Amino acid sequence: MGDRLLLILTNHQQMFTGIIESLGKVKAIEKDRSNVHFSIESPISKELKIDQSVSHNGVCLTVVEVGTDWHQVTAVAETLSRTNLSEWRPGTLLNLERCLPTGGRLDGHIVQGHVDELVKCVAVAETGGSWKYTFRFRPEQGGLLVDKGSVCLNGVSLTVVSPGEDLFSVAIIPYTWEHTNFRILAAGDQVNIEFDILGKYIARQMEVHKVR
Repeated sequence: MGDRLLLILTNHQQMFTGIIESLGKVKAIEKDRSNVHFSIESPISKELKIDQSVSHNGVCLTVVEVGTDWHQVTAVAETLSRTNLSEWRPGTLLNLERCLPTGGRLDGHIVQGHVDELVKCVAVAETGGSWKYTFRFRPEQGGLLVDKGSVCLNGVSLTVVSPGEDLFSVAIIPYTWEHTNFRILAAGDQVNIEFDILGKYIARQMEVHKVR
């Protein structure tokens, strides 16, 4: 069943894994009525193509222009209202990931690049070589988080630790801390969250069929 669902998802839309390829840096921001164009410098920019989907901090955005060491994406009003893109400034570091290629290895978990909402980081603690980040979320979303389950934060596939009524934590190993923007994340920052798609499908089916 898991293999069949994975095949259905990959055949119908782009898919990510939450394993970050590279960090990018916002180079320039240009407003265009309700849209915003972001120019991003990154090591993978020169390899991108126009119309390609790339996850930026967990947000699936389409490449509209490519330079020698930069690329440009456009965010519409709906995306700006549901994510932390409105907080980006020149110099902001972004987690980048290209789509999973056909036949590629799923090292993280199934990520669509469709951010559900923002959650706030409420605590960061160094725990003897790793880091524990704690986030506050809306209690009504609690059914989508399970202990040792998967969650995507700013595009990074992570394992849920001790979910409570409105709080959950994740543990960040040194490699992830060094190669993502978690190293600059602080208490009070807003983070893009995408809940596990499998959990969302199950929750929706239970709602439709009035399963309690």
